[in-house]
Amino acid sequence: MKSLKSFVVALCAAVVLVGCNLNNTAKGTAIGAGGGAALGAVIGAIAGNAGVGAAIGTAVGAGTGAIIGHKMDKAKKEAEAIQNAQVEEVQDANGLEAVKISFDSGILFKTGKSDLTASSKTTLQQLATVLKDNSDCDVAIQGYTDNQGWKNSTAEQSAQKNQELSLDRASAVSEYLLKLAVPATQIKSVEGFGEASPVASNATEAGRAQNRRVEVYMYASQQMIQEAQQQAQ
Repeated sequence: MKSLKSFVVALCAAVVLVGCNLNNTAKGTAIGAGGGAALGAVIGAIAGNAGVGAAIGTAVGAGTGAIIGHKMDKAKKEAEAIQNAQVEEVQDANGLEAVKISFDSGILFKTGKSDLTASSKTTLQQLATVLKDNSDCDVAIQGYTDNQGWKNSTAEQSAQKNQELSLDRASAVSEYLLKLAVPATQIKSVEGFGEASPVASNATEAGRAQNRRVEVYMYASQQMIQEAQQQAQ
């Protein structure tokens, strides 16, 4: 068991070290060859989003990882054209390449509100187009806030209100995407995490602004994985 753990740690380190020099296709090959679901969970945990991913429960081969990496290269390139979006590569719970699309809440909502602003709808229309063009990707939508308290509320009450606000904002994005004909079956989860998982310090306004966000994940569906496995045979 100790040797297995050492191998996993070494392999994860190798993936991190070479990641900057590989595109998604190449990294998909490396990850697929390296380990499947168990290793994927480790890598996904390092990336901070191990809960995002299709439940396949089996190892993913190198060929399958390469095919999925190629698809995610395409999805990422399309997502990078979305107005006001920050796009990056992440790994899902299976260790497969995925795409994370982040939106500053200030772009989508007014302070303390969960109603989409008129200007945000152009951005979400572009997002809907990308999602529909990549219909074999599953989607997860997550809302987050900063840790600022609410007027006349205790710290515990404020944390609860922030959690509710983050969920309402994620739900507002989901509902608008559905109105734009994104298939309901494609959106697998809509969650609000409130103050959890800040990406910057809440000690400054700039940091708090980064923490107030909605994240949209595009990751390989079970159908995509199965089709990639068949192609790789």
